[in-house]
Order: sequence, then structure tokens, then C-alpha cells
Amino acid sequence: MPRPITGTGTRRSRGPLRRVATAVATAATVALGLLPGGTALATTGAKGGASAPPVVTRAALAPSLVAGRGASLGMAEQEAENAATNGTVIGPDRTAYTLPAEASGRKAVRLTPGQYVEFTLPSTANAITVRYSIPDAPHGGGITAPLDVTVNGANRSTMTLTSQYAWLYNQYPFSNDPGAGLLHPDWWITECSCVPAATTPAPTVPTPFRPNHFYDEQRLLLGRTYHAGDKLRLTVPAGSRAASTVIDLLDSELVGAPHIDVVAANVLAFGADPSGRRDSADAFDKAIAFAKRARLKVYIPAGTYQVNRHIIVDQVTIEGAGSWYTVIKGHQVDLRSPAPDGSVHTGVGFYGKDASAGGSSDVHLSGFAIEGDVRERIDTDQVNGIGGAMSDSTIDGLYIHHTKVGMWFDGPMTNLKITNNVITDQIADGINFHTGVTRSVVSNNFLRNTGDDALAMWSEKTGNARNTFDHNTVQTPVLANGIALYGGTDNTVSNNLVADPIREGSGIQVGSRFGAEAFTGHLWITGNTTVRAGTYELNWNIGLGAIWFYALEKDIDADIQVVGDTFLDNTYNAVMLVADFPVKDLYSITNVHFKDIRVDGTGTSVVSARAAGSASFENVDARHVGAVGVNNCGSFNFTPAGSEFSLIDLGGNDGGGTTGAWLAPWELPNTITCDDRPPVVTPPAPSPW
Repeated sequence: MPRPITGTGTRRSRGPLRRVATAVATAATVALGLLPGGTALATTGAKGGASAPPVVTRAALAPSLVAGRGASLGMAEQEAENAATNGTVIGPDRTAYTLPAEASGRKAVRLTPGQYVEFTLPSTANAITVRYSIPDAPHGGGITAPLDVTVNGANRSTMTLTSQYAWLYNQYPFSNDPGAGLLHPDWWITECSCVPAATTPAPTVPTPFRPNHFYDEQRLLLGRTYHAGDKLRLTVPAGSRAASTVIDLLDSELVGAPHIDVVAANVLAFGADPSGRRDSADAFDKAIAFAKRARLKVYIPAGTYQVNRHIIVDQVTIEGAGSWYTVIKGHQVDLRSPAPDGSVHTGVGFYGKDASAGGSSDVHLSGFAIEGDVRERIDTDQVNGIGGAMSDSTIDGLYIHHTKVGMWFDGPMTNLKITNNVITDQIADGINFHTGVTRSVVSNNFLRNTGDDALAMWSEKTGNARNTFDHNTVQTPVLANGIALYGGTDNTVSNNLVADPIREGSGIQVGSRFGAEAFTGHLWITGNTTVRAGTYELNWNIGLGAIWFYALEKDIDADIQVVGDTFLDNTYNAVMLVADFPVKDLYSITNVHFKDIRVDGTGTSVVSARAAGSASFENVDARHVGAVGVNNCGSFNFTPAGSEFSLIDLGGNDGGGTTGAWLAPWELPNTITCDDRPPVVTPPAPSPW
């Protein structure tokens, strides 16, 4: 048997997981039957000015397939590959480091100068968001390029696209230089199946090495309201600096009038500049101080305000005119010397006081956008949109863009409610509850294109407890997981929609890693949907599960209930339970219970077990299963008594695939069915059950 996986790493140093067998990402491409490199398949829609009817999707699926799951924020999603175009569809492809793989639904449309993609508006709208990719500059740093927007052939406006916040390269924590050599030549890499620094002759590693994080997005108010049936065309003008412009999707929405509050401490009265030419940070501080004395809210009217440092908030309410109208925008600033927390930069952000200073409380932030300027990943930097500790507080209706992490909280803290926010294009996480966050809720938020876990509870040193992630939508996290849980007590993940994780993670992870406290009490994972998850882990050379349990540093033995979840179009497995190889005989995974689950399509198995322990299954229905239903390797000791992992059949486990019933009697309770890397059978697209 090929040697099983092994792994190491800390949360602040997401290095490769080592001692892997040979195979590169292209092997996964061949196994999946996909075309490498995002090869063009065909054009889509109508040509010569005709328009395709509107196809509205959610996570590139028919909305009926994900009803009741994810966020509802009034956006109508339309994938470019379903629109009229004279460009070229790229994809489908799930191979890391390709443009289709990072696109929603794993397809997009490539335009050259003079080409267009035209969307038929499905409903009344006055605002759009375009998700796109344009090339990097030859030596990194990005370029800008125009994109013309017309509606019904008139009312042209021009968006200035940029790749200055995209295109990362190399090994973690990545580089902006496409020509850079390996950042860590002492790490094992898949491309040569070796440690380059310890290999003679030294392997040649081509550059750019592992390009990723290709996409960005931009919003535009259209200036008037348009109606269902109107034709919105995106055209790359002749002479564009971008040799090609890739359009992934269009979100359209109807934005209400600006919110106005006349009984408040208006930041303009304290010297804030709504043109963005002068720094307004001091004016914000003055408005906050006055509002606290006068027991008023702080109001930030429509405008763009330059803020290049943290605004410290405590016992204050700050309202904007709406996230489309009030924009707080800052530059990343070099610090003269590193801060005590290790930061070497600062930038725009609203921060509660540090927990060591008692934290902040009664903070209420709503109705504005935060536009950062973060172009590289430096884990010690505090350049997040929202940070610090905030108890008994609310964050509602923000748009956070181009910061390191949208919201990062260092507890202890309690009773924070995060609702109705949009967080996109982050270098690292979307929202992270880090250390001692309790009784807090993240609900009805939309997160796309994060550079690490989109939603995370990380119980480092002090456990998180009684928190809920509910009805959130996560799309295309480039690295790591859609939703990640690292230890904690009595937490809930419910009714979320997670789509298209790209690499080194998957839809939902339950992990004993990164120095986290143990899982205790219960963990409820209920009513969630993942789609096109179960990624290829190129460092391990195996496919993951759409939901995966990973025992690296401790046993996982809390009461874990996975109930009512749906796993759609899984690239590899729907469920994976794995222990790290060096500790496989020390740690196990037990007390996990799956009930009322639907699995529609797996490239390989329904369950892959690579650990000791057990799990129960009740009313788990599966179809379009590509390999043996249970790939049970246990902890790779292959004992005469069978696998060290037992499956408990509580009845009602129906369906299967190419090898028959997915949970056949002969597989129970612990039959060894270990095929370390089974062939992948691409499943059909999800459909109504």
C-alpha cells in the first residue's frame, strides 16, 4: 500500500503536509476526466447581438436545489457561462492553479478586446457586482484595464478593473513575485515528489510557481433603476491593456436610498472629508468621543473617507448611509518599528479594545463599506476590517473588501451578533472566532474568495463555546475550508451553503489541530449544503471529503451530530475521517453520528476512513457513487480483526453507485476496503432528489 498521509503545521504557518506519495495535480485532472489548464470547450449563449434568457443560480446551482440554505441578501447571481457571449467558455476544471478551478461553478468566460458577455436582468436592479480576473503585470504588482458597461445598448459607463489585489504565487504565505524561487526549499513539494534542498541534482522548479488567487470583484451603482428583461452588456474595449478578461459572474440587486440620521454626531461636523482626499481618522475619533458624551450615535453620510489606521470603538453606535454609499477606504501603512503584537503594517479597520485591556462592549456598526489595501499575507499584521474584542455588540450590513481578514476576534468575549454582511477578496480568513468567544452568532452573511477559512472557530488555548454559524453563504475559498471548527464546546453550524473550495481544505472541517483545545460537549452540524467540495489535497496526494474530520493533536470524541445535511457533486468523498500518520495509533475519531443525509454524486466514496474509531449512520441516502461506498483503511495496521474504524448501521442507508449499495452488509462493522487512491468517476450534475 502507498504510505498514508501525514501532516504538520501551525495556524500561523500553513506549510505543506509531508511524507506524501508521488503524484501531481495533473494526475487528479486525468483521473477526473477534466481538461487541463481550463481548456476552452465552447462558446455559450447567442451571438451577433441576440440575448440568452436569464438563468439565475445560487452557487451556480438551480435555486431549488439549495432552498433554505445560505444567506439571503437580495442579490441575483448570474453565471457568465449561462449568458450571451462572443467570448469563450473556460472549464469545467477543478485542478488547482487554473482560472476555471477558482471560478464559481468551475466555469467562466474569457473575453479578448472587442468581445462581450451580455446578461438579461432577471429583476429590478440599480447596482451590479462583477467578479473577474485580468492578468498580472509581467513582474507582479498587477495592472488596470477598462471594462465597458452598457444597458440596452446605451448609458455606457466604464469600470476600471485591477489585478493589484490578486495573483499570489509560491508556497505559504505566498509572494507577489511571479519569478521568485521557492520560499521554502526545505519543504516537500508535489511537483518533484521531493524536498528540493535535500535532492541531488536539485530539481528545476518552473516559475511562476503555483499561481493562485486570480479573481477580484468590483461594484457599480448604475445611476438609475433598470427592469427585468433589460440587457446589461460587459465589453472589453479595443486597446485594453489586458490581453484577456475573464468574467465569472454578475450579481445584480436593487439598492435602497441612502440612510440619513439627523439626530447623531455627524462626522462631517468634526472635519471628516467625504471626498477621500484628506485623512479622516482623527475626525472619526472626535465624533466618537462626542457621541459617547452626548449619548448619540455616530453618523457617516455618503462619501468616501480616507482612514489609514485602526478606529478604536467601545460603547458606541456607528451608522453609515449604506454599504453602497459610505465607504471607509485606507492605505496600508508601514510602521516605523514592529508593534508589540508583531504587526509591521497598519491600515483601515474598526477595532475593539484588546481583551487583555478588558475588551470593548456595546459596539454597534452598520451600513458602511471598508475598503482595505492588503496585497500580501503577513500573519502577524493586524490589518483586518474588524478586530479586537467586542462583547454584547452587533455588526450588520457591512461590505468588507481587500483586508487581510474581514473580521478577526481575539477573546475572551461574548454575545456578538454578525449579520447581513458581505466579505470578499480577502488575503486570509473571512470571519474567525479566535480564543474564548462565547454565545455569539454569525448569520445571513455572504463570503467569497477568501484566502483561508471563510468561517472559523479556533479554540486556541481557550475554548470557544455555544456559538452558531447559521444561514451563511461561502463561495470559492481559495485555500483551506469553507467552514472550519478547531475545538470548542456546544457549537452549532446550521443551514449554510458552501460552494467550490479550491485546495488544501474542503466544505466543512472538524479539526483537532493548530493548538486548539479539545472538542467537548456537543457539536451540531445540521441542515447544511456543500457543492463541488471534497477537494484534491495536492500535498497529501489524496481526495478529501466535503466534510472531513482530522485528528492531528487530540482525540475527537465529543458528541458530534451531522443531521439533515446535503453533499452535492463531491469531487472525491462526501465524508472523510482521518488521523495524521505519525499519531494514527495515538488519536481516534469516535461518537460521530450521521442522520438524514443526502449524497448526490461522489467522484470516489461516500465515506473514507483513515483513522481508528467509529461513526453511526442512519437514513444516509446516496446516489451516483463513483467507487466503493466505504473506503475503510482504518489506521493502516490491517489487523486480522479488521479495520480499526467501525461503521454502525442504524438503518435506512439506501442507494449507491457503480459497486452496489454504498453501505453494504459485508462492509460492516469494520471490513478493510482500503484503496488508497481509487479511480475517480465524475458524477452527473446534481438534480432534484
